[in-house]
Amino acid sequence: MAFRARGWRPPPPPLLLLLLWVTGQAAPVAGLGLDTELQIERRFVPDECPRTVRSGDFVRYHYVGTFPDGQKFDSSYDRDSTFNVFVGKGQLIAGMDQALVGMCVNERRFVKIPPKLAYGSEGVSGVIPPDSVLHFDVLLMDIWNSEDQVQIHTYFTPPSCPRTIQVSDFVRYHYNGTFLDGTLFDSSHNRMKTYDTYVGIGWLIPGMDKGLLGMCVGEKRIITIPPFLAYGEDGDGKDIPGQASLVFDVALLDLHNPKDGISIENKVVPENCERRSQSGDFLRYHYNGTLLDGTFFDSSYSRNRTFDTYIGQGYVIAGMDEGLLGVCIGEKRRIVVPPHLGYGEEGRGNIPGSAVLVFDIHVIDFHNPSDSISITSHYKPPDCSVLSKKGDYLKYHYNASLLDGTLLDSTWNLGKTYNIVLGSGQVVLGMDMGLREMCVGEKRTVIIPPHLGYGEAGVDGEVPGSAVLVFDIELLELVAGLPEGYMFIWNGEVSPNLFEEIDKDGDGEVLLEEFSEYIHAQVASGKGKLAPGFDAEMIVKNMFTNQDRNGDGKVTAEEFKLKDQEAKHDEL
Repeated sequence: MAFRARGWRPPPPPLLLLLLWVTGQAAPVAGLGLDTELQIERRFVPDECPRTVRSGDFVRYHYVGTFPDGQKFDSSYDRDSTFNVFVGKGQLIAGMDQALVGMCVNERRFVKIPPKLAYGSEGVSGVIPPDSVLHFDVLLMDIWNSEDQVQIHTYFTPPSCPRTIQVSDFVRYHYNGTFLDGTLFDSSHNRMKTYDTYVGIGWLIPGMDKGLLGMCVGEKRIITIPPFLAYGEDGDGKDIPGQASLVFDVALLDLHNPKDGISIENKVVPENCERRSQSGDFLRYHYNGTLLDGTFFDSSYSRNRTFDTYIGQGYVIAGMDEGLLGVCIGEKRRIVVPPHLGYGEEGRGNIPGSAVLVFDIHVIDFHNPSDSISITSHYKPPDCSVLSKKGDYLKYHYNASLLDGTLLDSTWNLGKTYNIVLGSGQVVLGMDMGLREMCVGEKRTVIIPPHLGYGEAGVDGEVPGSAVLVFDIELLELVAGLPEGYMFIWNGEVSPNLFEEIDKDGDGEVLLEEFSEYIHAQVASGKGKLAPGFDAEMIVKNMFTNQDRNGDGKVTAEEFKLKDQEAKHDEL
């Protein structure tokens, strides 16, 4: 609460006030028998009394008026409304004007007023007999003065206050609203929802507009507002009576201005930053998401998985799209996003509407879909003339890691090399590319973007999806492969009687056993060579199957053909 209310009219005036109008005298207060002096008994005095009634103050109080024999002649409680009046301005009987001076809010006084300070020898016809001593049991509820201003008491100030509320800012705050006597009339805490509003543009009562200025997020203050800067004579028509001073205990949770952009605070920037993110890049990053008051709403760390997204293309909220531009791999930064660049007035999930968001991010890696591999050679031996090519059989060591240095795998740790045939699809495409034109003894680093690595899926439990990979490689052995398309070649001239040599029993048919024995003999003698890195028996069997045209398990002279006689086959 702290908004304007209209359309309410005050209840009928109390009996004593009517008497004041009829007789031209002030409303009555209490007295005793024939006592001639005002008597005041302070029956309850609160522990705290920051202010007492002075002449000229406006007060709201409850009272019960009785005669000395205990007979009640009037009570504000019966009307369920306080008696509201200025003190010391002739609006009360003289005894009450005197009795109220010096009272504290929540103080209770028993006042005995002699006739000369009440209604004297005339009394009030039909209500107060002449020469009556009047007793008043008074409880002071409120006190203010027309010269009062908004009072501010800050009882908690956060260690850091980078910004304070200014006119036209939008704020989110919690509050408890009470009267001066401590009676609660409203609370945002009870509704479990902040009060969200602009400040200084008339959306709030004037005193609240003023009382919020200069606050920091996290600050807690008590704002005391006189009625003429609150709901005035009429109150709000519901919970707040007319002429009531209001006390707001406020905790500021959030603050922004519609003109705000994002703010960026760099926490850690790596010394070596060869590349910064640009629109269209794909990022993997960790984050903690909080509100301005530190309330946690989300974290990628709690899911043990990075948040992966394109930037600059609307895949994330506008503030993050902007805040993730220009980052380095390994950088940590804080991005503060105003709601109009975040989730707006509606909010989302556990993010309230109009909330400023704070993201503490750690960039793990990024790449662009147009990226190719990157190769950096750290060492080449003096003789580096024989370079790897498609079909070569390679033995190498590697360390595999992510861009942030996280180790994924290492052949050195396993104590054995990794062996492949280059260009045969035995490794990811980026690794195949990175191993080409490399000589034995060379050491290089190959950086592979995910579309040339393990893609969006990654490898479950081993390689995260969309991860850029870093391989530190040392080539230890290279066995030259065969020309493209061949799995076996002759190292010399081919015998013109090749079929007859294979068909040792001369029956005109070659079985798999005969074929296999002959091929292995040629390899052993150095006359022939099988493609390195593959299962020799599987190659020989495939060669035989290709020659066995009709699939009857034997090859005849009519079926038998060499490579240059039939280009579609890889055998012989």
